[in-house]
Amino acid sequence: MSVDLESQKALRARFTTTAAITSLVPASSILDTNQRPAPVPSIIMGESQVVDEGTSLKRQHSRVYHTLHVWTREASLEGVKAICSEIRRAVQFGPRLVMADPYHCADLRVSQVRTLRDPDGEHSHGIVTVEALISEALT
Repeated sequence: MSVDLESQKALRARFTTTAAITSLVPASSILDTNQRPAPVPSIIMGESQVVDEGTSLKRQHSRVYHTLHVWTREASLEGVKAICSEIRRAVQFGPRLVMADPYHCADLRVSQVRTLRDPDGEHSHGIVTVEALISEALT
């Protein structure tokens, strides 16, 4: 069990059960995949990075950075911005993230949102960085 995989699972569960998100992106299109082209619209659970928070010698605290890729088929950025906004709202204003033992989410926030036009001229792309501070109970 890894802290980044467990937090990714918890985030996906949050997104697939948040009506404001699933009204814009079907739950079946919120995926951990390397599919290209991605289903449109979609939220792709992308890359992650785990950094020791350095708060104690027990090494119980990790900051996990998750990159989410949002895809829509549109000439504007309106739809992708709406999805990114709902992701931010679900992360920052939702209930505490539920994780499997031995993990506990102490803090969760969206630290960055970028929206881009894809060079193909048909798609818009959003990149959302979610930061989670995770505590791991020692056994």
